[in-house]
Amino acid sequence: MSITLAIVEDLDEVRDGLKNFISLSSDFKVLDTFKTAEEAVYDLPKLQPDIVIMDINLPGMNGIECVRQVKEKSPGTQFMMFTVYENDEKVFEALKAGASGYLLKNTGLVQLIESLKELYNGGSPMSANIARKLVMLFRKDQKETTTLDILSSRENEILQLLTKGLLYKEIANQLTISVATVRQHIHHIYEKLHVQNRTEAINKAFGKN
Repeated sequence: MSITLAIVEDLDEVRDGLKNFISLSSDFKVLDTFKTAEEAVYDLPKLQPDIVIMDINLPGMNGIECVRQVKEKSPGTQFMMFTVYENDEKVFEALKAGASGYLLKNTGLVQLIESLKELYNGGSPMSANIARKLVMLFRKDQKETTTLDILSSRENEILQLLTKGLLYKEIANQLTISVATVRQHIHHIYEKLHVQNRTEAINKAFGKN
């Protein structure tokens, strides 16, 4: 049984090239292609393809919004982003919208075919540098969460005020506590984070080092 596929890409040469190459494989059947997200949003839920290859930079509605809308109507369809964008924001937006794969357009066509099969079989194929970005961001988020979790809610509150450059007296006034209490909390923060001063504490807690 062939894996059914649709392509959303505004550049004719890219769209036609993808269709022609993928059609050479007996594993796939290209149901339709679209130049705009507006066309795709209307027709894809009727076609219910197994996979959609989706560009991001489209005229009118972008590909990420297209994924979001189609995924609601066709939850069984898998989306492979195929784009020139590799910035963190676009990657996360696409994944949150419902995409399961993310390849850059410099990906070889043979690798694209293998990635489409991987996606169909439950994988989440991504270009190597995209995967690396996600791992680095995950590690940073994990570091922040782990660091802040060891502080009490009051200590976290004081640490946030330290990041704003407030003096001990200003922190005391804002929280309606004594300066001595502020000093005690800050001492505990430094001990828990194994740091010596305000700058080190902020850097360790918020991953700026």
